[in-house]
Amino acid sequence: MGAFGTESAADAGMRSLSRPAVQVRRGPGGVCGWIGTYVCAKEPARCAGTARKPGAGACGGRAILCKAKDEPAVQDSVLFWVAALAAALLVGAAKGGLPVTGMLAVPILSLVMPPVMAAGLLLPVYVVSDMFGVWAFRHAFDRRNLAILIPGAVAGIALGWATASLVPDRAVTGLVGLIGLVFSANLLLRRTVPPERGAAVAPGLFWGAVAGFTSFVSHAGAPPYQVYVLPQRLEKTVFAGTTTLFFAVVNAVKLVPYWALGQLSVENLKVAAVLVVPASLAVFAGLKLVKVLPEKLFFALVTWALLAVSLRLIWQAAAG
Repeated sequence: MGAFGTESAADAGMRSLSRPAVQVRRGPGGVCGWIGTYVCAKEPARCAGTARKPGAGACGGRAILCKAKDEPAVQDSVLFWVAALAAALLVGAAKGGLPVTGMLAVPILSLVMPPVMAAGLLLPVYVVSDMFGVWAFRHAFDRRNLAILIPGAVAGIALGWATASLVPDRAVTGLVGLIGLVFSANLLLRRTVPPERGAAVAPGLFWGAVAGFTSFVSHAGAPPYQVYVLPQRLEKTVFAGTTTLFFAVVNAVKLVPYWALGQLSVENLKVAAVLVVPASLAVFAGLKLVKVLPEKLFFALVTWALLAVSLRLIWQAAAG
């Protein structure tokens, strides 16, 4: 994944919502330069918060995107809160048994802030929502699938952490869009039901690793996970429960690298704390919707929405 910044979610989002009043450039190379150590290229004294100078040692986990002190923070934007609320509700609904909705969360929030910042901001929301989802499906999950998928996912997360400095921001934006595009196009164009398969070890380890990597990148682990699990044709609640427990473990494991990369800053956690409330309520709404909403209609709407957002992100990446 691209640059997991140590900047706050509010400051990071300014790159999408407004043009900085002072020029910014990346800090020195290496891990610090990758995770978003930004320094003021001109008039550093005008910058709000902490701005490290080039070569000033370790990141410290608190370097932020430089901005003029009189510029509005992204959390003061109505657009940001509309997108953040929508993302939180989708996260909660996913944990309530509607897994496809979770695919929309990062792409929607990425419309108002960099995808890597959106991923870091939403992780605490995912973790708290997972707690409710795990309780709801505590008696409905497939143990064999979890035993196969989780080791692969941990390896995928480790790979994402180790190689993330090689991936630029534009690649991250395009990757999130491409994952959503391929997944939604497959759902819309597929005319035949794939043959039923069992929980094989080798494919499970592979797709678990891919799911862990893409989940680390942008919380987009659902497509590779579903490539492996859907052909097994698990019973509906068992599928939902297995999905919920798998990603609960994945999200818990991601806390370590996200913390190390500065994504779980106090600023991010403050915003996430607000979003946890609607996300938690959406878990129970998701449980209700699973029972009363026609499944075909609901997933058709979600799939078309995912396709539209994904195309927007691909265009954004191509335009630079």
